[in-house]
Amino acid sequence: MRGKVKNRNMPEADSKYNSTRLSKFINVVMWDGQKEKARGIVYGAFDVIKEKMAKEGAEEQNPMEVFEIALKNAGPTVEVRSRRIGGANYQVPRDVRPERRLALAARWIISAARLKKGQPMHIKLADELIAASKNEGAAVTKRDNTHKMAEANKAFAHFTW
Repeated sequence: MRGKVKNRNMPEADSKYNSTRLSKFINVVMWDGQKEKARGIVYGAFDVIKEKMAKEGAEEQNPMEVFEIALKNAGPTVEVRSRRIGGANYQVPRDVRPERRLALAARWIISAARLKKGQPMHIKLADELIAASKNEGAAVTKRDNTHKMAEANKAFAHFTW
């Protein structure tokens, strides 16, 4: 069985919002080591979120709250892992660790934003974050599909590691 990771590298908190989760999210957005461009995309998305929430007249106009809610809504609680037993592969449902839940949610939100066409990345990312905070959008659909797969395979839950 795998042991616990003792010293997991966490990035420093970002300078604008003082959040390590946001700093990790910026690192996931980053391509080819262009961190300033990734920061510009994320902070631009936060500005768009602030504007859109002000237009809608929502109570929570803080983009950091929208971001936290979106990560919470898009993160799966269970997933399936393949396990080979007696010549057959079974999809065994497993609980998701909090670090992995955050990583999957960030990855799914960003990939859903990248798949959209016709707008700048910061606008697409803002739209996906707002949709995820309202329990809508492609990232939340992916989470629901993961949960459905785990529910369908819960008969194999006794094949745990």
